[in-house]
Amino acid sequence: MTAANKQEPAASSFRGFFADCLRWSLAGGVRYRIFLGSLLALMVAGAVAYTHQFSRGLMVTGMSDIVSWGLYISNFTFFVGVAAAAVMLILPAYILKDKDFHEVVIIGECVAVGALVMCLLFITVDMGAPHKVWHMIPGIGLFNWPSSILTWDVLVLNGYLALNTLVPLYILWCNYHDRAPVGWKYKPFVFLAIFWAVSIHLTTAFLYQGLPARPFWNNPLLGPRFLASAFAAGPAVIMMVLIAIKENTRYPIDPAILQKLKRIIVVSAVINLVMLFSEVFKEFYAFTHHSLSAQYLFFGLDGHNSLVPWIWTAISMNIIGTLLFAFAPGQYRPRYLMAAALLLFFGIWIEKGMGLIVPGFIPSPMGEVVDYLPTAPEIMVTVGVLATGMLVVTILIKPALAILLRYRERNRPFES
Repeated sequence: MTAANKQEPAASSFRGFFADCLRWSLAGGVRYRIFLGSLLALMVAGAVAYTHQFSRGLMVTGMSDIVSWGLYISNFTFFVGVAAAAVMLILPAYILKDKDFHEVVIIGECVAVGALVMCLLFITVDMGAPHKVWHMIPGIGLFNWPSSILTWDVLVLNGYLALNTLVPLYILWCNYHDRAPVGWKYKPFVFLAIFWAVSIHLTTAFLYQGLPARPFWNNPLLGPRFLASAFAAGPAVIMMVLIAIKENTRYPIDPAILQKLKRIIVVSAVINLVMLFSEVFKEFYAFTHHSLSAQYLFFGLDGHNSLVPWIWTAISMNIIGTLLFAFAPGQYRPRYLMAAALLLFFGIWIEKGMGLIVPGFIPSPMGEVVDYLPTAPEIMVTVGVLATGMLVVTILIKPALAILLRYRERNRPFES
């Protein structure tokens, strides 16, 4: 057999794999097609808003010389945590040999890929124009490695995206061809991804923590609290995805998986609340001029109080969501768990986003107090990016479920 003949079946196999994945991604009933159409419509609306921003610049956003990071960086910070949370499935699945989590670990990795895509898009739109990304490309732009924490952030985000793309792709490729994946070919990268997941969120925390002119972020608890909030909000997102899969597909989701996820969420959410109250005590028990940012966030400052209702709403959602999970009944109740997950998700989203990023700039080093609220173009661009992430998660999970379910039915409970 010639080299050309050897390559032809492999090329055909690749084409068949990706053609089937595309077909499974688009297959579905009327509700599914409406869902995809809605996401595409939101993406188009976001793209139109971005063209407006591209032509006029970041002046169309609510950001200013004083508050130079807003809704985009807030969402970036939050979704880095969601991406890192995939480790809460990988750890028990591969380290503790938990068979329940083995069955859904790829779903968690698909969620991580969608979250990372959103993170990179939020960074791109925050730069004002996509052509500015070349400044961060090694060998082309001024990468400033290893002195720049921002450079480390670029490396760990793209590295984690590669790990969470290639490992599931290899497993699905093997299952597609009715064979189990070979452990030594992918498990070293799985274990690397565990450490990488922690690094992506700690590096983001260090990015803020290392800015001496922003006392609101100069907190040794910032890194641990980033992880605690991520390991609460991320599994909450994964739980919502698992409930949607269980309610709308044939793929079996054991209620025991949701119960185990619930325990992870409760522990992480309680730790996050303890750290939050510890920070509040530090800021207000011995009030100094370094506490002005916290004063602005929680009670307002010099008549400026645009974030006060947001942060108290977020804290209330965090507490209620944590209590709902902590006292949830033992049996599987999708609406109850979905409501608790949504409350915790939005509570941490506000607290870790707008409640963390914006107050760090207020007051400025010169004492200026400038309110920030996102504008309509900013909101629409954000919605477009969120819709893109949801679409990525959807088109990744749909073929993954089809391949895993087929492999399970033809062989034995699949190995992931």
